[in-house]
Amino acid sequence: MNTSKNNSLETSLQPAARGLAPVVSASVQHPFRELVWGRVLEFCREPEAVFWVYGFPVLMVLALGIAFRSEPVEELTVDVVSHECAAEYGLILSASPSLEAGVFDLETAMNRLRSGRCDLAVVISMDPDSSNDSVARDNQPVDHAAINVSEIDASAIAFAPRSTDQFEFRFDPTSPQSVLARDRANDLLQRAAGRRDLVPTTDRLQQEPGSRYIDFLIPGLLGLSLMGGGLWGVGFVTVEMRIRKLLKRFLATPMSKSQFLLSIMVSRMLFMVPEVLLLVFFARIVFGVQVFGSPLALAFLILFGSVMFSGIGLLIASRAKTLEAVSGILNLIMMPMWIGSGVFFSRERYPDAMQPFLRALPLTPLVDALRGVMLEGQTLLGTWQELVILAAWGLVSFGLALRFFRWS
Repeated sequence: MNTSKNNSLETSLQPAARGLAPVVSASVQHPFRELVWGRVLEFCREPEAVFWVYGFPVLMVLALGIAFRSEPVEELTVDVVSHECAAEYGLILSASPSLEAGVFDLETAMNRLRSGRCDLAVVISMDPDSSNDSVARDNQPVDHAAINVSEIDASAIAFAPRSTDQFEFRFDPTSPQSVLARDRANDLLQRAAGRRDLVPTTDRLQQEPGSRYIDFLIPGLLGLSLMGGGLWGVGFVTVEMRIRKLLKRFLATPMSKSQFLLSIMVSRMLFMVPEVLLLVFFARIVFGVQVFGSPLALAFLILFGSVMFSGIGLLIASRAKTLEAVSGILNLIMMPMWIGSGVFFSRERYPDAMQPFLRALPLTPLVDALRGVMLEGQTLLGTWQELVILAAWGLVSFGLALRFFRWS
């Protein structure tokens, strides 16, 4: 009787109490798989997270795409300073569809130029070598409201600039619009005076897909999406788990540090890659953005970029203890890439001395490679330099994160 009781008691003891290794069930034999699946379930149970991952990037692409859509060049405003022939000169300038001319006295024109309400002021004066005294002074006040260039019948006026008139262009040399207005106004006035071009020229407008600004912008936005998903989606979430003491609980489970870190990266990539592919599809449907290279090459770059930024996100979160600290670090790291990696404009605008630093930023080679595949039809072999830089950032970041990561 006692023997049977002892046997039943012995069999009821936990393995750990008997000094034996714990029995691992089949459902937890693969810690990496279980960790990834747990992160996926946690994400799917938060509807707001699904919106911020999939809905918000689409809205951002839509807003920026509308703001930077292809549209006719805006009219440049030119003020002609009061002169006896100011209305006629205004008609000459208004003959260009890209210029809008008005007649104002000198003081009003200068005030409008300083306040940015006009791009160019044209002051007409008499040639000092001429004895023609019939030309009015350029600062003679007139009622500019009474001279409306748009209401004058251009066909009823046969007028050409006189050789006794001189044109003084006043503009802001640092403003591209002002410089462009000056060149166009000078060209129109010189042609009206009888200048002829010795060499014929023709204009061919480039408006097909691939040459628009929206085509330049979309690859940069894809890179921004990967950067935000990798840094915030991995770094911020990991620090939040540390604050909630969840990392200490994971430490007591049968898994290694590398399995845990890789599971965070992979679980995030499962959402980042479809997110960016959704943006590509959305840009194609709404804005007609085409991919001239291989779709497989584009998918590989997206996957490669998500791995790299996930590794950087883990490195940032390896030591941060508070949300304020990780938020500050993330913003500090992301800001140079926002403005210096060529997302919204070419990084060639920066001085040559800054180019090596800008090329070394993690986002720069990713955006360059995405543009190479999407706009130029490059293969992965053609982007090998960018891939080397991306691989270096990813491997070094994950290696350092594995070395310095702490659970508490």
